Amino acid sequence: MEQFVEGVQAFADGAMFGSIYALIGIGFTLVFGITRRLNLGYAAASLAAAYIGIGLGQYLGESGFLMVSISVAAGAVLGAVIYYTCFHLTMTSHRLAPLVSTFGLLLFADAATGYATNWEPLLYPDLADLGLLEIGQMGVRADLIVVLAICGACTLLLYVLLFRSRLGLAIRALAQQPMVAQLCGISVIRLSIATFALTGAVGGLAAGMTGVGVGVLSPLLVMPLTIKGLTVAVIGGLGSVRGAIVAGLLVGAVENMSLFLRGVFERDLYVMILLFAFLIFRPQGLFGKAPVEGAGSLSREAI
Repeated sequence: MEQFVEGVQAFADGAMFGSIYALIGIGFTLVFGITRRLNLGYAAASLAAAYIGIGLGQYLGESGFLMVSISVAAGAVLGAVIYYTCFHLTMTSHRLAPLVSTFGLLLFADAATGYATNWEPLLYPDLADLGLLEIGQMGVRADLIVVLAICGACTLLLYVLLFRSRLGLAIRALAQQPMVAQLCGISVIRLSIATFALTGAVGGLAAGMTGVGVGVLSPLLVMPLTIKGLTVAVIGGLGSVRGAIVAGLLVGAVENMSLFLRGVFERDLYVMILLFAFLIFRPQGLFGKAPVEGAGSLSREAI
């Protein structure tokens, strides 16, 4: 009975931490919906924003909420810069140019954060020192509940923005029918910058929540967050925000259950098995649909 309770607790902790993966997956999904390209440097730039947050936050008050807020702002700025440098200036040169340039950004951000921190982890302050919450026989980490609540609120705000605002209408129009959207007077460059800034802010929040959940920020988090974000986007279905949310919770739960049952060395193995299973049996993902000629992502049905 005790092992069963521990297993349920591990599943719940993993699902709550998976809300961070969901935010990273949403960032990949929104960028892909607008540009039909993958931003491989997204997670690395998000972590760089979190480092900016912790660096400035140490001078302004050592507050966890302040550091997360700075990370969000820094992520928005980095997102806009990434669009202009890695997409706008290279989009017409070759179809693979944005992919290669963002991969270079991934390597650069990884090396830059490593050298800036001497490859050592930095302690990240808690948002609320609540310890464990006793629920029956289970002890649930209060910090993960806070992380889940913040990530859930961010996801709800994104949904409202996408479907209850003129900006969201323009984003979905550009994603589904780029030519028609331009004929209607939508500025591709301005809207793309706004989308990248939005996804950068979401990434900054996700990286800050990672620091809260893990307790530290480390350059070694760059590749795991990149891989998990891409995995979530693929499993959920590229172009589906709803799919990214569900897939993020699922990946987090599978990862933590693998850690609980099989140990740290097999933790990522079963997540990759899950990814390959989707690629073979349902390549469009949980809520994605088969691509239609001339149509983009981010449709209401997909989300």
